[in-house]
Amino acid sequence: MNRLEQIWYQAKSHPLSLLLAPFGWIYCLTSVLRRKFYQSGLLHSEKLPVPVFIVGNITAGGTGKTPLVIWLIQFLEKQGLNPGIISRGYGGKAKDWPQEVSEESDPVLVGDEPVVIARNTQSPLYVAPDRVEAGKRLLQQHNCDIIVCDDGLQHYSLHRDFEICVIDGTRRHGNQRCLPAGPLREPVSRLHTVDAIVCNGSGFTGEYRMRLELLGIRQIRGTGTKTFEDFREQKVHVVAGIGNPKRFFDSLRGKGLDIIEHPFPDHAAYRAEDFNFSDHYPIIMTEKDAVKCVQFAEDHFWYVAVEAVLPETFEFRLSKKLKELKAHG
Repeated sequence: MNRLEQIWYQAKSHPLSLLLAPFGWIYCLTSVLRRKFYQSGLLHSEKLPVPVFIVGNITAGGTGKTPLVIWLIQFLEKQGLNPGIISRGYGGKAKDWPQEVSEESDPVLVGDEPVVIARNTQSPLYVAPDRVEAGKRLLQQHNCDIIVCDDGLQHYSLHRDFEICVIDGTRRHGNQRCLPAGPLREPVSRLHTVDAIVCNGSGFTGEYRMRLELLGIRQIRGTGTKTFEDFREQKVHVVAGIGNPKRFFDSLRGKGLDIIEHPFPDHAAYRAEDFNFSDHYPIIMTEKDAVKCVQFAEDHFWYVAVEAVLPETFEFRLSKKLKELKAHG
């Protein structure tokens, strides 16, 4: 976490946050007005010919959207649907958009999170800064009857049928100020308008709790798998270039591992030199980090496989919405 992010999750009275507060007010006002312009029709929101479910958040940085998108795709498939996925492809350097993503795609071109989603689902996935264009290309090339949009809560040019907002249960909304004074992309009041709030960790009344279950440890290059017990007799390097590295570090300590922390910026672009540690301890990271290390990973490079677990009440809420959409054609 960089210095500014540390300030975001401290008290509102921090001098730098106070100094930046007026810029945050402008950011918040702009985001509120922009949404109202779309709601009133002053700005056009395009409706695709199939329902669109949005998975997003109101804060900058990771909250656990990717595991939820994977879970949601698997849930929709169990309902007999043929879902497709669209995403921004954050950080992707492709020259032409939209781009179709597979598990073999280069995360440098299409972004790291879409590659993780492609590795864990069988659904077609397209990325583009313009999610409407990504959705159109998806429907041109594949016979999908519903679309899940990853990280599109503020992409109002795309009409949505169901909004899911993901919250980090530990950090919540930080100092509750908008960028750059705080982590918010939209005011906290935006939560009153979404269809469902999913909390990654312990949440409040009215929120659906999501738990990330650690399934085991897998080799980045190769087919090796290990349990957490296999790593308890030695130190391990743990790398995390995600929105909240501390959560990942704490989860591995909770499994009894003696870890050496290596936090990196979110969406970090890794090089082999980043892992030239002075010993040969195992190196463990998230899958989001792992997809960017495939080309140079050695036998002692591993990643943690995770799975989102959500309550039956959330499944019931989704099923109810699907029935409503089907009834209205």
